Amino acid sequence: MLVNENLVQDIVQEVVAQLKISEPAAKSRGVFSDMNEAIEAAKKAQAIIRRMSLDQREKIISNIRRKTHENAETLARMAVNETGMGNVGHKILKHHLVADKTPGTEDLQTTAWSGDRGLTLIEMGPFGVIGAITPCTNPSETVLCNSIGMIAAGNTVVFNPHPQAIKTSIFALNLINEASVEAGGPDNVACTVEKPTLETSNIMMKHKDIPLIAATGGPGVVTAVLSSGKRGIGAGAGNPPAVVDETADVRKAAQDIVNGCTFDNNLPCIAEKEIVAVDAIADELMNYMIQEQGCYLISKEEQDRLVKTVLTPKGLNRKCVGRDAKTLLGMIGVTVPDNIRCIVFEGEKEHPLIAEELMMPILGMVRAKDIDDAIEKAVWLEHGNRHSAHIHSKNIDNITKYAREIDTAILVKNAPSYAALGFGGEGYCTFTIASRTGEGLTSTKTFTKSRRCVMADSLCIR
Repeated sequence: MLVNENLVQDIVQEVVAQLKISEPAAKSRGVFSDMNEAIEAAKKAQAIIRRMSLDQREKIISNIRRKTHENAETLARMAVNETGMGNVGHKILKHHLVADKTPGTEDLQTTAWSGDRGLTLIEMGPFGVIGAITPCTNPSETVLCNSIGMIAAGNTVVFNPHPQAIKTSIFALNLINEASVEAGGPDNVACTVEKPTLETSNIMMKHKDIPLIAATGGPGVVTAVLSSGKRGIGAGAGNPPAVVDETADVRKAAQDIVNGCTFDNNLPCIAEKEIVAVDAIADELMNYMIQEQGCYLISKEEQDRLVKTVLTPKGLNRKCVGRDAKTLLGMIGVTVPDNIRCIVFEGEKEHPLIAEELMMPILGMVRAKDIDDAIEKAVWLEHGNRHSAHIHSKNIDNITKYAREIDTAILVKNAPSYAALGFGGEGYCTFTIASRTGEGLTSTKTFTKSRRCVMADSLCIR
C-alpha cells in the first residue's frame, strides 16, 4: 500500500478540526508513590499473568488494541499539550498503527526436534517484571507498544516515563490496566510512579526483582541501562541519512524524503535527518523539494541564526524539538506561509545542523561526487549508531553496497522512513528499536527467554 500524503494531510486536518476534547484528569490505577511498591504490585500481577493461557493473554491484548483505537485522539492531544512537541493528527495515526500492527501472542513460536532419541522443545518464556524507560517524544505510543509485547509474552512491566510526559504516560498505563481487568486479567500489569526521577529509575534498574530493562531514549539513558549489570535492551540515538543517487526517481524521492522528515515534526528516531545527494541530481532534488514539497531554503545568515537557536552548549534546545518548520523559522524572525513544512539548505557534512540529530523538520543536503562518495559520507553521518538509513535508487548494486556499509537495523528503499514501521510498507510496528544492543525492531519474542525441554527416548512416534 502506498501512502498518499495529500490523503494523510486531509485526514489530519479533519481530525484536528473535530478535536473538541478537554484533557482528561489522570487516574491512579497502577500508579504508586514509591517505586518499590510499584515493582511489588507488578510482581504479584506477573504471578497471575504467567499462568494464563495464550488465549487469555490475547484477550487482554485485544482489549488494549480496542482502547488504543478509541482513545487515539485523546492521547495525541494530551501528548502535544503536555510536551509541546509533535503534530496531533500524525500522533493519532501513530496510535492506530500501534493498535493494528504491534505483534501479540502470535509472535511466540515453539521450535521442536524429534528423532531416535526423543523429543526436544525450545519454548519462549517470560522474564518476569520488566523495567522500562520511555521518552517524551513518543510517550503513550511507546508505553502501549511495549506493554502489548511484554504482556503477550507473560511479563508485567514497571515504567519510569519521562517526567515531561508523565500525564500522558499515566493515561496510557491506565488504559492498559483497565483492558486487563475487563478481560479477566489482574490489575497492575503495567505500573509506574507519580513522580518519575533519576532516583526512581536507579531503584528500578538495581531492584532484585527486575531481570530485564528496556530503555527507549537518548544515548545517556541507554548507557546507564547497559551499565546496570542487568540484561538490557537499548534503543538509542540515530541520525538517519537519506542517500539519493543518479538512478532515482528524483521527484518521488523529494516527496518521500520530505514526507518522512516532517511526519510528527521529525520526532521519530527513524526519520530522515539529512540528505546525501549525488551531484548529478542534487540541484533537481532541491528544486522539487522547494517548488513542490513545501520546503523553505534558508540563507547562510539564517542558517547561522538557526544554529544558535536550536543548539546550546548542552545540546538541543528542548523548546525547538518537535516544533514545526513555521514555528522554528519564526524563532529566527522569518515569516513564512502555512504551507511551509520543512527547512532545507546545502552544506558540508560537518555542518552542525547536518551532523547533529535534531528531531526537527530541518533537512541539510550534502553533495557527493558519486555513489561511493555518497555512501562514505552517509556512513560518517550515521555516526555508527547502526539505527536507520534510507536510499532512493533503482540500481540494485548501489542499494546492496549501501546496505552492507551502513549496517543499520533499518534500511528503507524508495519510500518514506515511516514505511519501516508498517505505515505504507510491510511488517510490524514498534517504537523501541534496539540498535545499540542488537535486537533491532522489538516485538513480543524480544521480551522472552529461551527454554529447552528435553524428553529423551520418548514421544518420537515416527
